[in-house]
Amino acid sequence: MAIRNALLALLAEGPKHGYQLKVEFEAATGDSWPLNIGQVYTTLQRCARDGLLEPAEASGSDARQRRYQLTDAGREVLDAWLAAPVDRDPPQRDELAVKLLVVLAASAADPAVVIQAQRTATLERLQRLNQLARGADPAGDLAWLLVVDHLIFQAEAEVRWLDLCEQRLARAGHEAVAAAARRAAAAGRAGGGGEDAEGAAADGSRDVQSEAGGSR
Repeated sequence: MAIRNALLALLAEGPKHGYQLKVEFEAATGDSWPLNIGQVYTTLQRCARDGLLEPAEASGSDARQRRYQLTDAGREVLDAWLAAPVDRDPPQRDELAVKLLVVLAASAADPAVVIQAQRTATLERLQRLNQLARGADPAGDLAWLLVVDHLIFQAEAEVRWLDLCEQRLARAGHEAVAAAARRAAAAGRAGGGGEDAEGAAADGSRDVQSEAGGSR
């Protein structure tokens, strides 16, 4: 739908043919979203079928040179799209989040190692993106600069999320050790308490720490 609506927006300027729309779309998006010309023609034909576009004066016998223009219905669809916020629900599936959740659920690897590896890669990517942003011309490369800015913010957010994951995992580990110590102490008190309880608490804490270390 995004491509269809973007093509409608470009056609709001006036009649255009498929190749012209492809070139203008890629320029508008800073060459970050290359379009297949076949996809453009298919989208135009579907829009014409749905009454959103209609052929303008033919610019040649070749159907590929046929220009299209917006209909009133197409203008209404475009206006509605431009006025509405982008719906982020449900959120897109993120491979990194899935990987980390599976690691936690299945104990397939040390989550700290997974987090560190991703953080290193994301920081390296962030460095490259910042270099691109510094080298861009704000006047001549505005579309490309906006794309790079978007990618920079995404990378920065990912690093912050990874840091938070690491903190939560560390906190969960400490809480598990403390909980085991409390359970052992309670069991010791129930059985006679005193020094035996303190020893049981220490043993429980060591057991959890040993298990945590073994899982890595």
